Amino acid sequence: MVFFVDGVGLGAADPATNPMAAARLPVLESLLEGRGPFLTEAPFSGALASLVGVDAQLGVPGVPQSGTGHATLLTGEDGVRAFGRHFGPWVPTALRPLVVRRSMLARARMGGLEVAFANAYPEELVERLPPGPDAVIAGRHLGPLRAGPPLAAIGAGVLTRHTAALERGRAVASEITNDGWIERLGRRALSEVTPEEAGANLAAIVARNDLTLFAHYTPDHVGHRGDFDDAVVAVERVDRFLAGLIPALPAETLLLLVSDHGNIEDVRREHTDNPALGLAVGPGHADVARSLHDLRDVTPAVLRALGVDGVRGA
Repeated sequence: MVFFVDGVGLGAADPATNPMAAARLPVLESLLEGRGPFLTEAPFSGALASLVGVDAQLGVPGVPQSGTGHATLLTGEDGVRAFGRHFGPWVPTALRPLVVRRSMLARARMGGLEVAFANAYPEELVERLPPGPDAVIAGRHLGPLRAGPPLAAIGAGVLTRHTAALERGRAVASEITNDGWIERLGRRALSEVTPEEAGANLAAIVARNDLTLFAHYTPDHVGHRGDFDDAVVAVERVDRFLAGLIPALPAETLLLLVSDHGNIEDVRREHTDNPALGLAVGPGHADVARSLHDLRDVTPAVLRALGVDGVRGA
């Protein structure tokens, strides 16, 4: 499975500037045998997991951004050079066809695999979509569906989890817990869930599919605000989510935790040019991690692990 987390780079192990160095991260530290997710610790490969820094710059001047980063990570194609520069926060219209038609989800499904996008999105948002992936490519007013993960899910026909699925624990909110749905969307009937419970819910989805994608955007949002204490809470929430997820995963599952660019690891600025986080956990983790040099390598690594042919450029 792929756990995409927006805006997490490998930074300095400095608790004054890096919330990841000040936070309590027992799961990540256990996976890394006492190490933290820092630039000085990568690359690392241990018994349970491997840590690498993933280049998000791709040789193009400027600070990496989410729109072109999402397109590159989710397809294996160089979205930055195709667009001509780093761009964000949304996938630019010119790159939507690439994400909709050529994502890891679409290609895995074309390869005959069972595919899931675990995120819940409000049904009223999805109901406003124009019919068919091609119409979505040209459509306007997509709102948050302009991000790479939901575009990829639309293209693969798996943007199908909404309020009812979240109520039954068969989807996960992008924020991990249900607070945002309850407070901002008025879904008062939803039960609150802990990060650990949400992780277990995701593991149940993973068990029913060959490839599952879950996307979490809070670290990038918090990084933009520059609030150190909120950033510590955000990364600790991810660690607690992993505490519920990893023990509940099927034994044969490979988990890839990967980001699109740096941000939250240095609260003195917004996006950074640090390498993006790349963490592989489970069977074959060392081989997968060794293949991750830049964002273009993520989709090929995932499809290769799944046995899908034509992993890049096909």
